[in-house]
Parts: sequence; C-alpha cells; structure tokens
Amino acid sequence: MGKTKELSQDLRVRIVDRHKAGMGYKKISKVLDVKVTTIGAIIRKFKEYNMTINRPRPGAPKKISPRGVAMMLRTVRNRPATTRQELANDLKAAGTTVCKETIGNTLLNNGFTSSSARKVPLLKRAHVEARLKYANDHLKDEPSYWEKVLWSDETKIELFGLNSTRHVWRKKNAAYDPKNTVPTVKHGGGSIMFWGCFSAKGTGLLHRITGKMDGAMYRTILRDNLLPSARDLKMGRGWVFQHDNDPKHTAKATKDWLKKNHIKVMEWPSQSPDLNPIENLWRELKVRVAKRQPTNLHDLERICKEEWAKIPPGVCAKLVVNYNKRLTAVLANKGFATKY
Repeated sequence: MGKTKELSQDLRVRIVDRHKAGMGYKKISKVLDVKVTTIGAIIRKFKEYNMTINRPRPGAPKKISPRGVAMMLRTVRNRPATTRQELANDLKAAGTTVCKETIGNTLLNNGFTSSSARKVPLLKRAHVEARLKYANDHLKDEPSYWEKVLWSDETKIELFGLNSTRHVWRKKNAAYDPKNTVPTVKHGGGSIMFWGCFSAKGTGLLHRITGKMDGAMYRTILRDNLLPSARDLKMGRGWVFQHDNDPKHTAKATKDWLKKNHIKVMEWPSQSPDLNPIENLWRELKVRVAKRQPTNLHDLERICKEEWAKIPPGVCAKLVVNYNKRLTAVLANKGFATKY
C-alpha cells in the first residue's frame, strides 16, 4: 500500500529493447527481475506514447495509493462507523502516513459523507420476516384498498419541542437579541400525549390522553373517537382499522370490543413505524405547532387540535396513494427500516 520506487530510465529502455528483440514478458521479467505486470505496463506505455519516461502529471501525486483507497472504501462499506483515526492507523500500519483531513477528503471524493446515523426501531429476525410478509402480501393491492384504511397511533408533543432547535440568521454579536433566542423552561415545560387517526379523506379526531393509558382507557378512546371519526370521514362499509401491536391494542377485551363493533383490523408487523403514514402527519403537526409557539400546555392542546384539523385532505390522500412505495422500500431493504 505504500509508495513503490520507480524503475530507472535505463531499466525501462532495456525492457523495451528486449521486447523489440522478440523476448516475451515472462522471460524479460526473469532476466531483469521485474514483475510481469510492470513489464506489461511499460511496454503498453511505449506502444501508445512512444516513450518510456513517465508523462508529466497534472498535479501532485496522490498521498494514498489506489490500493489504499480501495482498502478504505472496503472498510467503510463493511463498518460504516469506522473513524477517520482508525482508517489513518490502518494506512500507517501498511506504510502510508496521512492526516485525518486527507482521509475525509478522499472518502468525500468517492461519494461518502460523514452523517448522523438514523435512529430506527430494533428489528429482530422475527420482525424482519413479518415486515417482508406484510410487504409481499399487500404489494399488489390497488390504491382503492388503502383508501378504506383508517390509520391510528399515539404520539407525544412537547411544549418546547421543535422550537428548541430553531435556526436563525444573525450577526456575530447579536446572539442574545430577543429575536434570536428561543425561550425555554426547566424540564422542557411538559408534554401532552395524543391519540389520532386519519384516512385518505382527511384527519379524524385528535384526543388528549390524560394519565397512564390502559386497556380500558384505550377502548373508551376507540368508542368516543374512532367510531365518530369513521362516520365523519364517510368510510362506509368494509373499512379497515390499523393500529400497532401494543399490549393494550391486542388485549382480549380490546379484540372482543372490535369484533362486537364489526371493525376489521389489519394484521400489523411489529416495530414498523415506517409503514404507518400517520408518522408523517405527526411530523407535519409538530412543525405547524412549533410555528405558533405555544407558551403553556393549555395553549399546546388547543393549537394541536386546531392544526390537526387544518391539515389538508390532499396531504392525507397523497400519503395513501403512494403507500406502495413504502412496501417496495421494505422489500428493497430486505425487511429492514426505510426512509419513511
């Protein structure tokens, strides 16, 4: 991997002379003690440019040889969390000493950028297999099928959530100008848990969860919010309810309640938030709420419900119409987490 010493001009000329005399590559290699590959390279250069000396280079030679670059790329493909210092140590052990900046530039030139690793749910083998089965089972479903699905989930919205990471344009000495600051309180100011649902026709009701939710509370939420939402959204007959595999959702009493109310439930693969398009709506809601900057939990609840109701039906419809892209992404990633 280290730099090799170039052959002298005299030796290059002798290689070409022997080739002209009809001597083969292997024989020249044996006589002059030069690698066959080097013999071939020198002769090819002579045939193409009619010269044996090295042609002028456009700039300084690369600090890392092609072999060293290949080793680095192989390492980061197999172990993406490898640090630049670890790569520098590997190269040094092989005879090439470079700084971390050189390694970073080399990786950048080969299409690798240093990025924060995405946080995704822990997927065990059973989860992966269930996700693949779900994707295969539904891949050929028509968009009309997904239009009959009522999606649901719970989420937590913090009083100073997205606000705490807001970026501003300011001059050097204006960091503490009130216009350039974000007000915060100790312990984050609190948060609210919500249950919500939506379909291709728009958002359903948004319900604030007070206290710790158990199975009985969940069934009350379904009674007071799911059924009215289905009526308001004109789901009609044959609609399908989606919720995840939380123990409160899969409890026998909850299953009995759903069956008694003739609600068909979609079989759902655990650990699959990327397959539930309501996650995209939660993000939309949090961005909208952050722009209005609520100052207390009462304002937070009111603003959340107002903004949830304002999300255009077109946004909901787009998430549903493009649902097959999620299934395709899961299959392409062999069942593991996707960008959705």
